[in-house]
Amino acid sequence: MSVELSVVIPLFNEEENVRELLRELLEVLGGMGKTYEVILVDDGSSDRTYAVLEELAAKHAELVVLRFRRNFGQTAALSAGIERAVGDVVVPMDGDLQNDPADIPKLLAKMGEGFECVSGWRKDRQDKAVTRKLPSMVANRIISWISGVQLHDYGCTMKAYKREVIEGVRLYGEMHRFIPIYSAWQGARVIEMPVNHRARRFGVSKYGLNRIFKVVLDLMVVKFLFSFMTKPIYVFGGFGLGSLALAGTAFVGALALKVFSIRDLVATPLPLIGVMFTLVGVLSLLMGLLAEVMVRTYYESQGKRPYIVATTIEARRPADAPIRIATRE
Repeated sequence: MSVELSVVIPLFNEEENVRELLRELLEVLGGMGKTYEVILVDDGSSDRTYAVLEELAAKHAELVVLRFRRNFGQTAALSAGIERAVGDVVVPMDGDLQNDPADIPKLLAKMGEGFECVSGWRKDRQDKAVTRKLPSMVANRIISWISGVQLHDYGCTMKAYKREVIEGVRLYGEMHRFIPIYSAWQGARVIEMPVNHRARRFGVSKYGLNRIFKVVLDLMVVKFLFSFMTKPIYVFGGFGLGSLALAGTAFVGALALKVFSIRDLVATPLPLIGVMFTLVGVLSLLMGLLAEVMVRTYYESQGKRPYIVATTIEARRPADAPIRIATRE
């Protein structure tokens, strides 16, 4: 029997939350009339989280438990859960009881309107204003500006994805929040809807202010991979040609000062600047060529294609129909 819905939950030291979370979640999923699985990823917890998961998995056949040898982070936990998921729709959510399982049917109902990705928006967020809400607001605006995908809340884990949208996506760093961007860039229809957000009852938050810097750096990687993955020479070559142009300008300026007896070459930094930009320009061009070789090796060695086909319509020719060959008279 096929699985219609996979719920993926990363957990790190959530011993006090996991029982209540699964009680609420299984109650909601049981009333939806869909086949489902719940994939729980223990991200190297140091408390009794895994022991509780073992106990619950023995009682509920719908639970799948993965345990990391050590703490690898939320993105790695989500990636492992998504790779293991077999459902037609994948719904990630947090394991700290701040996401409300009752929102899952609403996400799926919205998806039924023709969307491949429905992203949760914690419109009434129950977190500290200075340390959590303000940095998140700034990060979300930066991400929307750079990516061109306008969402209010990239950090909300609760989202719903059609399986084909996230199949094959590899996540690193803090990139789990960028899956809606991947989806939109691949032509998927993405929409945002408000979801309930509850204050944390047990445990402590695992996130700090330093996360905003990691998110910005990861976003730069995502933007580069999307825009220049198949043609890195455009970045390195453009920078190299710009550096060579600056080097030429510096040399011309230095010669002009010498020719018009304004200043000797040794009395101006322009020759040194010209040499520096020449070296930078040549190295950038060589790096661009090396990156081009690596990209071609990556695609050709694995049989990958730099495009995605959404739909194919092809008229079938009868097997016995003659093949017409155009010839010149």
